[in-house]
Amino acid sequence: MKFTKLTVDGTYIIDLEKRGDERGSLTRIWCEKEFAENGIFATLRQGYSSTTKHKGTIRGIHCQVAPAAEDKLTRVVKGKIFEVIVDLRKDSPTFMKWEGVTLSAEDDKMMFIPSGVAHGFLTLTDDVVFENMSSQPFTPEYEKGIRYNDPAFNISWPIPVKHASQKDTSWQDYQPEGKAHIQEVPR
Repeated sequence: MKFTKLTVDGTYIIDLEKRGDERGSLTRIWCEKEFAENGIFATLRQGYSSTTKHKGTIRGIHCQVAPAAEDKLTRVVKGKIFEVIVDLRKDSPTFMKWEGVTLSAEDDKMMFIPSGVAHGFLTLTDDVVFENMSSQPFTPEYEKGIRYNDPAFNISWPIPVKHASQKDTSWQDYQPEGKAHIQEVPR
């Protein structure tokens, strides 16, 4: 695995090393020792696979906060996405910065996202399969989020957003000042 730091503090793109022969291939996607050698000390406890039918669908932008804050490891198994990370850690040197990376099933890359950094993605093809492993179980009462078109971040999406859930479009404008810097899940 090759680890490349992204602009948002603590985030990485991980190039996977596919080994193959006439039968097919084998790709290692997790090695606690190799991650630790690159300064990533995460324990993965839960994983999900999601499918998205249509190009132009947004999923996110979410994260969980303490005491259920989670590190994430993401990858695309089928299709192509534009994955966005947004630093919501007030004590981070990259607080309120965002970065977007195109990931596809063909590129053999993953993204590591530390706790306090929200993420979401926009599908660039139909029929996307996305995997997400995390260091904490999903705990809805600690989920926070921001809207994909929030003017506080001015995220530049590569194609128009055509499909979004009610939850993902109902977050209020982000307010970096004050007690609640990210809004709780709409109920």
